[in-house]
Amino acid sequence: MKKIKNNIIAVFLVLTLFFIASVSMAQTQAPPPPGHGNQATTVVPAGGGAPIGEGLIFLIGLVAFYGSKKIYGLRKKLAE
Repeated sequence: MKKIKNNIIAVFLVLTLFFIASVSMAQTQAPPPPGHGNQATTVVPAGGGAPIGEGLIFLIGLVAFYGSKKIYGLRKKLAE
């Protein structure tokens, strides 16, 4: 049983490292600074165009999971 647990942990660590490496290499190249290559002035949007959509979806998912876990625990405790 201990050998199976160690194998599962090893597989999980290898997969985690693989996905971290693939995500870190998939980053896009940063845009050039404003005014690079042209004479016209460019307007930078408020906030610098920071992408918040992906992190916000992930955060909402975690909050929903945590809330459902708490509700499940409370209902289980009340049923006893």
